[in-house]
Amino acid sequence: MTMSRRCFVAAITCLPAIGSGADPTPPQTPLTWHDVSAAQVEGRLWADEERARPFDRFPQAAEATVPKPVWNLSRESAGMMVRFRTDATALHVRMTLRSDVLDKPHMPASGMSGVDLYARDADDRWRWVAAIKPEKQSLELPLLAGLVPGTREYALWLPLFNGVESLAVGVPEGFAFTWLDPRDKPMVFYGTSITHGACASRPGMAHVAILGRRLDRPVANLGFSGNGRMDPGVGDLLARVDAACYVIDCLPNMNAEMVRERCIPLVKRLRAARPDTPIILVEDRRFTNAWITAGKEAFHDANHKALKEAFDTLRGEGVQGLWYIPGDTLLGDDSDATVDGSHPTDLGFVRQADAFEPVLRAALGLPK
Repeated sequence: MTMSRRCFVAAITCLPAIGSGADPTPPQTPLTWHDVSAAQVEGRLWADEERARPFDRFPQAAEATVPKPVWNLSRESAGMMVRFRTDATALHVRMTLRSDVLDKPHMPASGMSGVDLYARDADDRWRWVAAIKPEKQSLELPLLAGLVPGTREYALWLPLFNGVESLAVGVPEGFAFTWLDPRDKPMVFYGTSITHGACASRPGMAHVAILGRRLDRPVANLGFSGNGRMDPGVGDLLARVDAACYVIDCLPNMNAEMVRERCIPLVKRLRAARPDTPIILVEDRRFTNAWITAGKEAFHDANHKALKEAFDTLRGEGVQGLWYIPGDTLLGDDSDATVDGSHPTDLGFVRQADAFEPVLRAALGLPK
């Protein structure tokens, strides 16, 4: 028997909704709040240096050494994640964002300004748990209640395209709660708006975060929307990071001339400071409508060629530990993996992670 339209609508409206900024029903049990700024946040590089806000990506001193647009974008918390262990059966979040601009025409508030919660299951896999869609700049609301009893490890990803003034995790009184220390050296990704996370539906769906979960390693996201250009000032900062690897993915913001000018000096700067750290160069993804727009196809052909020339020159000069990811298949071949021809959807980010993963495993000496 076919479900009537009235019954179908009623069934849909009864589905649980993603969290929002609306005022929640007050919890029955008082909460204990744990300030995230007191935790050891993964993806927060140069942690011992002064910074204006606890979740800025660059230390304060970088304001004088990087381009102004890069500095402004570094105030956004992309890629930062905090891990904790608790036996609580309910989790809450209290947050104040830096900006009241919560979403974009092509990106939802859940990805741009929300937080995203994962947990390890009984098989030690990272599994999604809850996310929020902020509707205002300051909020306090439940992430999820009715959790299966048991102590487990959680990972909370911070907003991609907003800054965080303050953030706390709340659990009902009487439950245990412990912040966990950062794990090994981070995989450091330097790139453009795509690295930054546009246009993931949730922070955990950016390919940088997906790869962090798949390889079970910390990541640092140094994507700067429209401004990932292999800048010397950013290169100097990167050279100070004891990274597991550097992933340089700047071509979407560069033309061939700029690649020829900047790529080799950047790689040599990193190699001089970190002789043994793998460096992965990534070609530009192709616009998903480039097949039918000749100018875009020519642009991609030129900057791909320039990057491959730089890679071959560096290897010819004896620079070791270099890896290369071609761009033609980063988003698949069906043109269905972006919001606007350029920025990936969640599908596009999964495809990018699929393309990156085997190269990263090989570079890091991890099992296939």
